[in-house]
Amino acid sequence: MKKNIKAIIISIALVLLFVLLIIIYILQNRVVPVPAGTVGNTAGNANNGGMFCEYNGVVYFSNPYDGGALYSMSPDESNIKKLISANVSHLNAGGRYLFYYQNGNSGSAGLGYLRSSHGLCRATLNGREITNLSKELVFNVQLIGNYLYYLTSTEEGPFFYKLRTDKQEKELLANTGWNFACALTDGSVYYNGTETNHYLYRYHTASDTSDMAWAGNLWYPVYDNDYIYYLDVAENYRLCRYSLSGDVVEVLTHDRVDCFNLAGGYIYYQKNSADEPALKRMALDGSHVETVASGNYTHINATSRYVYFTAFESEAPVYRTPVSGPVSVSTFDAAREAAARNIK
Repeated sequence: MKKNIKAIIISIALVLLFVLLIIIYILQNRVVPVPAGTVGNTAGNANNGGMFCEYNGVVYFSNPYDGGALYSMSPDESNIKKLISANVSHLNAGGRYLFYYQNGNSGSAGLGYLRSSHGLCRATLNGREITNLSKELVFNVQLIGNYLYYLTSTEEGPFFYKLRTDKQEKELLANTGWNFACALTDGSVYYNGTETNHYLYRYHTASDTSDMAWAGNLWYPVYDNDYIYYLDVAENYRLCRYSLSGDVVEVLTHDRVDCFNLAGGYIYYQKNSADEPALKRMALDGSHVETVASGNYTHINATSRYVYFTAFESEAPVYRTPVSGPVSVSTFDAAREAAARNIK
């Protein structure tokens, strides 16, 4: 009788242990929802390839000195760490996770491991628990709340998707080249039309509905304090801003602009010119124009401390200047030195 009781107790204990292990496994592998109101990256960074992304006091960036591998650091460029060996871009961060486009094979990164030629991926903030969410070619992506909105394309044309961060829900929103970079924390998005017109539209993620905000002719809208900053398509891509409340357009520069970003109370932009191309900056109202660097530059990304950029068609060196205060261009030596230590 005692032997039977002992056997029953052992059996119950083993069942409970098995159940406990299942619960632990489920909890460890559960994808925690990204909080509502989260926006994965700034519009300016997203429109410039999403090479840098600052979240909760940490800067995540693609390090071209190490094949575009994912690194993290403090905003002052200290505490640099290599997180993932894959070539990454279109960085987003929110909740417990990083989201990024992987272009090329990856190596190991701590406990995370993934090999894939390209795809949209999720990892924890320390670069572990890597999951491939989509093996499509991705051209832009923005995290808004618990969903990723991204553009891909095949021989059949462009496809714009909405994908839940746990990969359990995917919806085709449009067969057109939308760009949801300009997302707001209230869940709305400003974007320009891409087919019949280039009007300004506002998309409401809560209801998956859209309405026209302004019948302009614009590209790359960026919202800041009631203004939409944009490239004026009809006027040689000059940089303008439109007041949503005042319904007024202000021309900020007559220069043809290739790309721009807002940071530290300035607009940083690349002036397109055959004779005098230059990375420029000006105040948000178009005043106090000054040259940051002569030449052709791209991938203008900003953190709370620095604006980073590279020469056109060149991944390195990476240049930077303080986001505000006097212009002082130097190379991003901390990234180069960190890469040298990791490549050895």
